[in-house]
Amino acid sequence: MTGVLFQFGENETNFVSTDSHRLVVYKRADLMNAEPMEFIMPKKPLNIFKNILASSNEDVKIDFNENMAKFTFGKHIWICRLIDGKYPNYTAVIPKENPNVLTINRNLLLGAIKRASIMSNKSTNQVRFKLSGNILHLHAEDTEYANKADMQIPCDYNGEDINIGFSSKFLTEMLTILGSDDITMKMSQPNRPGIIEPLDGLEENENILMLSMPVIGL
Repeated sequence: MTGVLFQFGENETNFVSTDSHRLVVYKRADLMNAEPMEFIMPKKPLNIFKNILASSNEDVKIDFNENMAKFTFGKHIWICRLIDGKYPNYTAVIPKENPNVLTINRNLLLGAIKRASIMSNKSTNQVRFKLSGNILHLHAEDTEYANKADMQIPCDYNGEDINIGFSSKFLTEMLTILGSDDITMKMSQPNRPGIIEPLDGLEENENILMLSMPVIGL
C-alpha cells in the first residue's frame, strides 16, 4: 500500500492510492487497454515524474513487465523497479449505499474545517459533522486544554440526521487538491467511510473519488 496502483482495463484506467485511513481513485475513460493488466508504482519516482510532467504537454509511453517499468516522454527515459505483490481489493472498502448526501461549496467547507481544527485534539485532529436540515454543524474539541469550536455553515443536505467525525488534517489535504467549486460528501453511518467527489472542474473523461475513514470517539 506504499505505492500507486496503475490499473488498465477495457473501458477505463484507474490510478489508486491509499494509506489505510483514506483512499483516492482517479479514473480516465479515455485511457484503456484491450487486455486488463496492472502494476504498482513506488511513490518516490512518481513524485519526480509529477514535477517534470507539470511543465510538459508531451505524451508518455509506458513499457512494463512483472518487475520494471519504463516511462518515455520527450528526451526523458525513466526506468524504475515495481512493487512486488497484489494490491488490496480497494473496491471492497468503498460503500455502495450512501443515502446521506451533503452538497456544499468546497472553499466554504475548507475554510470552516481549518478554523475548527485549531481547537481539535492534536492526536486525532477530529472535527465532527452534525447534519440536520440544510445546516452543517462543525464541532471540534480538545478536552485536555479545554478548547472547543462550534460553527454552522449553510449547505444542501438530503438524508437522515447524522453525527460523524473525520480527521480535519485528511479532509483539508483532500479538499485543497481539488479544483472544483462544489463537492458532494456521501455518507451512510457514523462508523462508515465518507466519500468526497467534485461536482465540477473535471474534464469530460475523468472522475475522482476520495474516501476518508471516520474518526471514532470523543
